[in-house]
Amino acid sequence: MTYHPFEIEGAGRPARWLVTCDHASNTVPPFVGGGSLGLAAGDMARHIAYDPGAAGVARALAERLDAPCICANFSRLVIDPNRGEDDPTLVMKLYDGTIIPENRHVDAEEVERRLNRLYRPYHTALAELAARRDDTVIVSMHSFTPQLQGRPPRSWHVGVLYAADERLSRPLITRLRAEPDLCIGENEPYGGHLPGDSIARHAIAHQRPNALLELRNDLIETADQQRAWAERLAPMLEQAAETAGV
Repeated sequence: MTYHPFEIEGAGRPARWLVTCDHASNTVPPFVGGGSLGLAAGDMARHIAYDPGAAGVARALAERLDAPCICANFSRLVIDPNRGEDDPTLVMKLYDGTIIPENRHVDAEEVERRLNRLYRPYHTALAELAARRDDTVIVSMHSFTPQLQGRPPRSWHVGVLYAADERLSRPLITRLRAEPDLCIGENEPYGGHLPGDSIARHAIAHQRPNALLELRNDLIETADQQRAWAERLAPMLEQAAETAGV
């Protein structure tokens, strides 16, 4: 089977929404370490390699919104599509206490090869989808681990991240906080966005309304949980967009 660095579902769906999932997959392409980063299968199944459950939520959410969905098809440990090209964490050598053997001696030439074969094709495709309409709204779906090694447990069910553009995020946070069973993080468990990341590149740079959602990954382990969260989030996003007037 021919390897492709991204997957698009519903390219012809008409809605203005675009759902993205940068960390959808823990795939290591065959041309990187023969398809292995030198990590055990258990480590590749952890959050260090991808965002567990996020792709299923993203696909179901896009279907519910009648919108396209694009998912990266390579592990964040190979090269992180949610970092700028000059970000020092673009290719991680150590993540949450785990050394990445195949990345220990990565040089500039190898980074450029991964950029050309993985990172740049994904972002080119994402840019084309975002440009299909003048009024695109981007939703970036991620997940986070309930606890990093040596750190306190994370109590949030959902985090909403924003930086330069709060138009959609602010009313979405308000709507989510109206749910009595949810603990909502504002710029938690991470703060805002990084220069050159996906939202900065495809939303903020083009003044497109956007929201980055982080779901705790123990809440979206199964296909049923993923679809249930998509069904729950979709009307909230639509209401937040209406409230924001975007």
